[in-house]
Amino acid sequence: MIPSNELILFCGAALLMVLTPGPNMIYLISRSICQGTGAGVISLLGIVAGFLVHMFAAAIGLTALFVAIPFAYEALKWIGAAYLLYLAWQAVRPGARSPFEARDLPVDPPGKLFLMGFVTNLLNPKIAVFYLSIFPQFVSPEHGSVLAQSVQLGLTQIAISFAVNLCIALSAARLAMWFARSPRWLAAQRYVMGTVLAGMAVRLVTEPRRAI
Repeated sequence: MIPSNELILFCGAALLMVLTPGPNMIYLISRSICQGTGAGVISLLGIVAGFLVHMFAAAIGLTALFVAIPFAYEALKWIGAAYLLYLAWQAVRPGARSPFEARDLPVDPPGKLFLMGFVTNLLNPKIAVFYLSIFPQFVSPEHGSVLAQSVQLGLTQIAISFAVNLCIALSAARLAMWFARSPRWLAAQRYVMGTVLAGMAVRLVTEPRRAI
């Protein structure tokens, strides 16, 4: 089992990642505003299905990869840190848009809503980097089965993401209206996210390697 302090730290990392603007958040907010909260919830279920694919792929493949190619661990860590810095720059760069500035989307049937949510998350580079570079930092053979730890962490991340995204889907319209009336808060949200992402990147590259 994963120690409670490590699990709490992982929960914090997962929470920061789900609060960071990305394809999932932008799609979910836009869909909820354009087609209503019901459409947003169906899309969210598709996003959860995509998380399950990422989780099992990471749980099954990462350990074998690290055993076969030890260098892969360090390479993925640096790639993850670079991508976090890229996300930080995207948040604070001049002319950047907040995810609460929704895009116009056509009305789609439930099946397509689920599929679009699934595909959006499956192809989401932010989630792929999370599972490939941040996720392994919390897995150690010293704590038991690597597969069991991976599933525990994955389900924890999915539960956090579902709870946060459900709140976003249910309140997307009100949040968008509030931010539209508060441009300073809209800008502040971008700079806070950028700072948090940069901090996560620094922590990722300075974290000592765990034995696999």
